[in-house]
Amino acid sequence: MGIQVVGAGGVVAEVGEFARKQLHMTAMPKAGNWYRYSGFTGTIGAALGASSEVLQFRFLASTKTLALVYKIEFEGMGIVAVATAAGPLGFEMVPARAWTAAGSGGTRIVTTGDNLQMETSLVVSQVNDIGIATTGALTPGTKTLDANAQGGVLGGIGTGAVTIYGPTGVVPPGHMLNATEGGDMPLVLANQEGFVVRTTHVGPASLTYVARFSVAWCEVTAF
Repeated sequence: MGIQVVGAGGVVAEVGEFARKQLHMTAMPKAGNWYRYSGFTGTIGAALGASSEVLQFRFLASTKTLALVYKIEFEGMGIVAVATAAGPLGFEMVPARAWTAAGSGGTRIVTTGDNLQMETSLVVSQVNDIGIATTGALTPGTKTLDANAQGGVLGGIGTGAVTIYGPTGVVPPGHMLNATEGGDMPLVLANQEGFVVRTTHVGPASLTYVARFSVAWCEVTAF
C-alpha cells in the first residue's frame, strides 16, 4: 500500500522508487514549558569532603506534574590556588526522591520572574529550589538519594604551576546527562523529586577552585 505526504503547496512527497522531491522539515522543541539554568560556585576548597553537595535541584508539581531534565552539564572549572598534592577531583549527579524539605546554604537561585524561561510568555517554573555552593557544601534538607549516580565527570589535579596544566590537568567539561542525543530518556521528576551534584573525592590539599554547571528541562502534564 502506497503512502503519500502532501505539502502545504500541494506537492506530493512519496516513498519507494520515485523521483526525489524536496520535503521541508523543521526541528522544534518537544511540547511543554522549557527552562534553563547556568551558574557557578564561589571559591571552594578541594579538601571539601567526598559526597558534598554543590548543586541542588528540587521540583514541586502543580499545574505541570512532571519535570523532564534533558541536560545536566559540567561546563568547566577555574583554579584559584594550585594544589600542594596531586589527586583526583570530580562531580556526579544523583537523583533524589521524597524531597520534603529543601536544602540550605550557598546561593539560592531566584526562580520567579523572567529568570529561567526560554520564552518570556512562559509561566514561572515549578522548580521550587535551586541551590549552588559558595565556599562549602550545601546542607541536604530532607530527601532520599539514590544509591547510585547517573552521570558524572572526573579529572586529576597536579602540583605544578597553573601555566603547565594541559587538557588532562583539570576536570574536563562534560555532560552528566544528555538525553537530547542518542534518543536517551530524560530524568523524569515527579512531585518532591530532584537531583544533586556532589563531589566524588576529597580534593587535593590546598587547591581552591570555581565550578560552573547548567541544567535544561521541560515541565509537562504527562509523559
